[in-house]
Formats: sequence, structure tokens, C-alpha cells
Amino acid sequence: MALFTFKLPDIGEGISEAEIVGWHVRVGDRVEEDQPIADMMTDKATVEMESPVAGTVLRLAGEPGDQVSIGAMLVEIETEGEASAAPAPSRDLIEAETPGDAAVHEGAGSPEPRGDIADEPEIAAIADGDATTRDHAILASPAVRARARELGIDLAQVKTTGDRVRHADLDAYLLYGQRQGYRPAGRSARRQDEPVKVIGMRRRIAENMAASKRHIPHFTYVEEIDVTALEALREQLNANRGERPKLTMLPLLIVAICKAVPEFPMINARYDDEAGVVTRHGAVHLGLATQTDAGLMVPVIRDAQDRNVWQLADEIRRLAEAARSGKARSDELSGSTLTLTSLGPLGGIATTPVINRPEVAIIGPNRVIERPIFRGRDVVAAKLMNLSISCDHRVVDGWDAASFVQAVRRLLEAPALLFAD
Repeated sequence: MALFTFKLPDIGEGISEAEIVGWHVRVGDRVEEDQPIADMMTDKATVEMESPVAGTVLRLAGEPGDQVSIGAMLVEIETEGEASAAPAPSRDLIEAETPGDAAVHEGAGSPEPRGDIADEPEIAAIADGDATTRDHAILASPAVRARARELGIDLAQVKTTGDRVRHADLDAYLLYGQRQGYRPAGRSARRQDEPVKVIGMRRRIAENMAASKRHIPHFTYVEEIDVTALEALREQLNANRGERPKLTMLPLLIVAICKAVPEFPMINARYDDEAGVVTRHGAVHLGLATQTDAGLMVPVIRDAQDRNVWQLADEIRRLAEAARSGKARSDELSGSTLTLTSLGPLGGIATTPVINRPEVAIIGPNRVIERPIFRGRDVVAAKLMNLSISCDHRVVDGWDAASFVQAVRRLLEAPALLFAD
């Protein structure tokens, strides 16, 4: 037998430590060479660590949420031959449970076993307070009976509409007691409290948003834009797109932003507040806020000003798929100079987006709605969209932000200008 200590390697970015997001193994597990053992997160991306040897896991460095220094022990593995039972971990070692497929980034699932064998019906003879056996049997799964014992619930008092007592019946009993079965109008079943540890991507998001609000004096400006002509143009382009990707509103909005930026360079900038330097960027590296199962990520469209609407549509789709599948590279998640955030059909009336620090502005289109407006003396139906922008008031004045949005508005309301040199 031999003891192999797998130390956390330098995984780039000039970092000194990485966070444990989730374990793929636990103490006592047999691992093979190149088998995934842990997900580690740097400031930029999540990296899957693989075992360099085969053997039995003896120790793990910590639990999800803990930080591990570069060069420190991540996993200890017993190698060569059949490994004996792994020793119990020491007091300074916490054995992490193996995360489920959908819980690696967001936390553990339900603590109640509710599947397969645990949910098979079983007849339980329930004793009353005098320890005498009831003259009837209660159908319930082992998991339900175990939960009822923990809660001190007599299953004979629990009403059920099915063939056996289920977890939902216990929930209803806890909520209504003897009045179970009667649910006043407007009332709904109460859920159990669920503590969720803030780790991984969720913690990064929390830290970044808190730092942004703490350091940046935000202000938000909202303008209404008539996109009736733009939507008609988009429909025409999609009708003749051939094999090209379908156009949404975003590629057209990005073209308008890129055309307006040269006149308002303070919008496309990054502020190093420690050095006291604002860098106004010539190229538009547009961050695209993207919701993923792991949380909000911001992949970057490089040199957005050099791309046409079809190229932008293709790049938006590619980056969104990469972010949601966890395959986005580190360089695709950094270096943005201006961010666009959109909730699509959930866009609401207006938003007050939080700036992606160290940028100084973030733009948020809202939902397109159709309603009547006046054109001269006529009342006509129009498609309207509110456009929000949040800016860093240390760098961008309110007049500049409003003027920039008005420039974008002129382009969107006369969409032929989007394709003019």
C-alpha cells in the first residue's frame, strides 16, 4: 500500500486559492485514474479536478464552500492493490457528501428519502398511548413512518384521500391538525424551512453584487422607445434568413449601442477606483448577462462593433449555450467593457440593473408591449419598449446617460439607420 497526496495544482489566473464547489467522491470510495473527484472555483470559472491515480479515498480537504490554497492537500488516496476500509477522518477534516447531479452548484436536495424502496407501501401496526395494538393497520412507506415518529404524529389521526398516508398528508396534518382536510380559501400548504449554504457561483454573485452597490453610486434612467418599425424589420429579416440564426431584439439593440458609443465614450469604460483611472475603451466588448443553473454569468462578445446582426445572433447563441452547459472558457467570461442584461419576455415595465464592476454602465431592455398611442390626431397601435440604463455617477453624468439613450432611441425608431455607414 502507498499513500498518495493530491495537492491542488496551479489552475491559472494567478490565483492563490480556489473554492470547493462540490465533491464527486467521498471517503472510502474507490476512484480510477482520470476520474472526476471535485469541482473547484476560481474568480473566473469552475474547474473539474481529476484523480491522477487509482485507489481508495482516505481524506478530503473540506466541504463545499471551503477555500483550498494552491499546493495544499486536496485528496489523500491509498494506492496499489485492494485498499482496506478507509480510516475515520480526523477532527480537522470534514467529509463531504457526494452532491447530486442537479445540486453541485446550488446546494443539496430534499433530506427525505422518497424513492424506490423507501416509497414501497408497508403495513404498520400503530400502538396507542397505552401500548395496545390498534385493531386496524395503517398503510404507509418506511420513510413516512420514520418521519411521523420524529414528529410525534400518530398516523391513525392523519387523514388521507389515497390508499396510504403520504408525506403530503403529514404536511397537511402539521398545518391544520385536527382540522386536516379543511383548507380555508386562499390558504396553501406550508413548506418546511430549507437552509441553503451560499457557496460557489452563488457566493461569487453575492460578493460581486455587494461590492458593486457598496462602491458605486448608481443612478438609473428609463426611456420609452417605439419599436414598431424595428419589429416589422426584424420579422422581414427572419422571413428571409435562410440557414442563419433567428434574430431576436438583442442583435439589433447591440448594433444601435455600438453605433452610439463613439459619441459617448464615457459609457463604454472601466473605472479602477483604487488607482483613480477611468479607461475609455475604443472597442465594445459587450457582456451578456446570462441566467444558468449555477447562477448569473456574463459571457463576453468580443469586438461587438465589428459584427453584423447575423454574426451577433450566432455569437449570442454560442456564448449562452457555453455558459449554461458550463463549457465557457475563462477568457469568454472576463474583460467586458459594457454589459447588456435582458429578461426576455419577463422583462417587466422597467429595471434598475446593478453595474458589473469595474464597468460604469449596464443597459437593460424591457418587455415589448402593444398599446394605443397618438400620432398627430390619430390613435394607432404601437409596439413600445422601455430601455433602462444604470450608470456610475462618479464617471457618468445624468445628462450624458440620457443623451446616450436618446441616441440609441433614434437608431431603433428609424431602423434603416442601423445598416447605414
